[in-house]
Amino acid sequence: MSDFLSQLNPEQADAAGTVNGPVLVLAGAGTGKTRVITFRIAHMLSIGIPPEQILGMTFTNKAAREMRERLAQLVDPKVAARVTLGTFHSFCIRILRREAKKLGYLPGFTIADDSDQQGLLKQAAGAAGCNTREGFPLAEVQAMIGKWKNRLLFPADAKRFADNGFEEACATIYEHYQELLELQNSLDFDDMLLLVHKLFSDFPDVLAHYQDRYRYLLIDEYQDTNAAQFTIVKMLIGERRNLCVVGDDDQSIYSWRGADISNILEFPQHFPGAKVVKLEQNYRSTSSILDAANAVIGSNENRHDKRLWSDLGRGEKVKVIKTAGGEAEAEFIAGMISQLKNSDPAASWKDFAILYRSNHLSRELEQALRRQQIPYRLVGGQEFYKRREIKDAVAYLKLLVNPHDDQSLLRILGTPPRGLAAKAVEQLKIGRAVSHKPMLEQLGEPEFRKSMSAKAAEAALELSEVFREYAEKFTEPGQLAGKIVGFLRSVGYLDGLQRIYKDLNDAMKRRENVDEFINAVAQFEERQTEPPTLENYLESFALLEENDRTDDEENNGDAVTLSTVHASKGLEFPIVFCVALERNIFPHERAVEEGSVEEELRLFYVAITRARRQLYITRAAQRMQRGMLKPSLPSPFLELLTGDVAEFPAADELLRPASEDSVRQAFADIFKMLDRKNR
Repeated sequence: MSDFLSQLNPEQADAAGTVNGPVLVLAGAGTGKTRVITFRIAHMLSIGIPPEQILGMTFTNKAAREMRERLAQLVDPKVAARVTLGTFHSFCIRILRREAKKLGYLPGFTIADDSDQQGLLKQAAGAAGCNTREGFPLAEVQAMIGKWKNRLLFPADAKRFADNGFEEACATIYEHYQELLELQNSLDFDDMLLLVHKLFSDFPDVLAHYQDRYRYLLIDEYQDTNAAQFTIVKMLIGERRNLCVVGDDDQSIYSWRGADISNILEFPQHFPGAKVVKLEQNYRSTSSILDAANAVIGSNENRHDKRLWSDLGRGEKVKVIKTAGGEAEAEFIAGMISQLKNSDPAASWKDFAILYRSNHLSRELEQALRRQQIPYRLVGGQEFYKRREIKDAVAYLKLLVNPHDDQSLLRILGTPPRGLAAKAVEQLKIGRAVSHKPMLEQLGEPEFRKSMSAKAAEAALELSEVFREYAEKFTEPGQLAGKIVGFLRSVGYLDGLQRIYKDLNDAMKRRENVDEFINAVAQFEERQTEPPTLENYLESFALLEENDRTDDEENNGDAVTLSTVHASKGLEFPIVFCVALERNIFPHERAVEEGSVEEELRLFYVAITRARRQLYITRAAQRMQRGMLKPSLPSPFLELLTGDVAEFPAADELLRPASEDSVRQAFADIFKMLDRKNR
């Protein structure tokens, strides 16, 4: 046994030391996956395998960078640098740059970003005879083309497999889209895999060259691979079959990106004679947390059997807490975080994480943390009130209250698109300079509209009239949430989100965030002693935003983490709160409709296994939905957490009232702060 293998536990050493032939390493959460990968490469180098023959592929640049850094600590950094480590797409780009001419491209090709793709798709749809102005679903076309490419289908193949009129139209658009990409010497993201597969298929000598160069393949996060990646890997290993894949089917949570869990589930069938090594010793969590995780994931049928265990002690049982509503849930969590931190002198804010299924759930949590002056940072997202869709909605409302607010008008004029081109904006600016009339007022004037197309003129007049109508409605205080919904629908903002955010899933998430914004307005109304005006709310909103800005450096330091469960994968925290375990939230309503409950359960498993010492799972008895308070049923997932693995205390049993000393200290801190400001 090499020195490297002697530093691993028996299962890890088995995984790292089996160099030849196909190997599946089932690395459960917290079992030392990255350590096994880097020690495996170090071991291979120590037994004389040239670094140039080793190819390691993963899914993020961060993961590849971490592997390289760890490897450089184990072996000569110059040797480590000669090992090829990177993402699938970076590997494919490297090959395509070298072999571009064989496929009819120039080596200097560019990668089309999302906005480039949308522009080209619109042109392609026009060339295919589709009227894109009448709600043609370009986002769905883009998604369909992406699926075809990930299944290694070119336009001619897509036409053969099209099942209905819509798919036939998509296939025709796909054909024109590819022609436009090629004309501009561009590739999109999915082309990278598609074209490498074509290169290897059409040019056997090229494939043979790369098979000879990379004799040992190592694939990280194998559960996230799609059909194209699987096929390329199978081509690359050739007859040598020196392939080691590392992954965890229980953490396969990206089917919506094209990941195919069958790649890891059926690995022994795909590669007969494969060795399977299970890493089940967890170095992260207490036994109580792992008992809950095992109870949850064990109910899934389609999985490799494994059971995590730990020698870190039993620890506290997982706690499941029911609260009265969403706001009460957020206040409980903020209170518990404050209480737990204050009771432990060694604790830091960064020890805590709050995880949720969907981004829109962060709003009440952010407000509760702000009220208790708890610093926080958002992973994979912006603060709720700084999100573009919220700022756009607020711009509409500000313009309603103050028709002189030209900046708000310029923000919303093309949101959603109304056919008012840059020429119209320039005309508004000139009109403002010459006549001093607010831009909103100019929109309603015949003089402004006479140089426009009939459609643009109609859009300008309609927008002006809606503002006039709702300005009158908002003169009466109260019923703000209902009136805001009516206003945002009348100006076309709510239904226009799909045209602003072309990706369907993105548009739906943005709509959920706008709905949550409306919930915030409704809750603001509930807290007022008299019916509020729109001006009252906007003033409250502006003060909240201005007073609660935090320094970026502080956010990156000692702060509570707020994150979706998806974005938390790969992270770990001493204390975790997983919120809103409610029917149609977690599991997500759409996943239930589409039959993806097993993936939702895997997502819950990922949330549980982020916790090291303590895990709190919360739900609300009722929750705001589009401005209305509605009952919320418990998630069916909670039925898996029996009394053997969890306890179910009342919120007030856990959250102690503030002691006299802590209240006195809080006031002392406030007076100190005021004293500093007055100096």
